[in-house]
Amino acid sequence: MEEQSNGSSVPVPEFLLICFPNYQSRQHWLSLPLSLLFLLAMGANVTLLITIRLEASLHEPMYYLLSLLSMLDIVLCLTVIPKVLAIFWFDDRYMNFSACFLQMFIMNSFLTMESCTFMVMAYDRYVAICKPLRYPSIITDQFVARAAIFVAARNGLLTMPIPILSSQLRYCSRIIKNCICTNMSVSKLSCDDITFNKLYQFVIGWTLLGSDLILIILSYSFILKAVARIKAEGAVAKALSTCGSHFILILFFSTVLLVLVITNLARDRIPPDVPILLNILHHLIPPALNPIVYGVRTKEIKQGIQNLLRRF
Repeated sequence: MEEQSNGSSVPVPEFLLICFPNYQSRQHWLSLPLSLLFLLAMGANVTLLITIRLEASLHEPMYYLLSLLSMLDIVLCLTVIPKVLAIFWFDDRYMNFSACFLQMFIMNSFLTMESCTFMVMAYDRYVAICKPLRYPSIITDQFVARAAIFVAARNGLLTMPIPILSSQLRYCSRIIKNCICTNMSVSKLSCDDITFNKLYQFVIGWTLLGSDLILIILSYSFILKAVARIKAEGAVAKALSTCGSHFILILFFSTVLLVLVITNLARDRIPPDVPILLNILHHLIPPALNPIVYGVRTKEIKQGIQNLLRRF
């Protein structure tokens, strides 16, 4: 298949992924830390899921929400990292047309699903601290089931047009200068006008992530206001410890996402390999840290993991 540069489209049965265009000869050195992070992320999340499944004391709504977060992390890791490692190890640079847009859909939808899950978890902590007597009647197993359906439906349906719009474009090139099929990396290869494509992703992305962030901030502002009124000795520390792990994960998720957005906006001023690396790490570091932070800071999960290790 030959490239065409005169504005005419070419059939695109598959794309060619060029990871780190400026450092192709040295990119294999990244495979070791990335594979270790991948194993850590997968191992930590699977351990957490098994622990919550087997420990009866963890069969509570808060831990079910944490299980949902772990499942989203696992899917995101499996969608992105194996292909990146295949490029590094086996020079497997080609990706099928359909597989590319499926990867694009999963990355966009599951990223916003994670954000939405953090928002639901923030509401869970708000009810636990601000309305403790009503917590068992509000945060039930049925609430978690409805929340999971809402998380999947809202973000899946609203992000689905992103890969659909990209798949309808006519492409003048098949070389993607990225390790993964991001919308902008793929769409800019098109011969067509991609203004609407870019506008839709921008509006939907900021609407979904922005609304989640606003609700998270509101939840924590109410939590801090309620904690400030607590007079009992040690009660403030106990109340804050119940949402400390969750707040750390939200802060880290938001910080990594903000850095990624800033580097993409300043793409002309920084080497093109930097945003590519940050995009990969964004699908690795939060999934690796989420279960570890909860495992270290939550006594019940720590005890559950110890019980799991004794069994096996």
